[in-house]
Amino acid sequence: MSIPFSNTYLRIPQGFGNLLEGLTREILREQPENIPAFAAAYFKDLLEKRDKTNFDPAEWGAKIDDRFYNNHAFKDQQICEKHEPEREKHQDSSEEKKEEVAAVKIQAAFRGRMAREEIKKMKSEKVEKDEEEK
Repeated sequence: MSIPFSNTYLRIPQGFGNLLEGLTREILREQPENIPAFAAAYFKDLLEKRDKTNFDPAEWGAKIDDRFYNNHAFKDQQICEKHEPEREKHQDSSEEKKEEVAAVKIQAAFRGRMAREEIKKMKSEKVEKDEEEK
């Protein structure tokens, strides 16, 4: 017996997509032979970093998504000519935001590099351990 179509809509938890994107990016970079083991090591590393630094990438990703989807900039009206000083302040804040975005990109690239080095180190230790057992 078939089940009729349902109007049930399942939602992906906030931040989950960002975690999977990060895992996918690292898998594409490293090209591991054993993807489940690589994923386990990747998430274990993320958990250790979260415990040490109190930085949760899932929470951060959810905040970024929320900021993107709930952007109300389109509701701002045109600035009148008498409010020119406010326009200058707005331009300064947009420059600060650009600097902040650039800093976040640099930090993300650095963290990704550190994670890749850590995983390479774990792989080499495993290979050495396997060779010792033989």
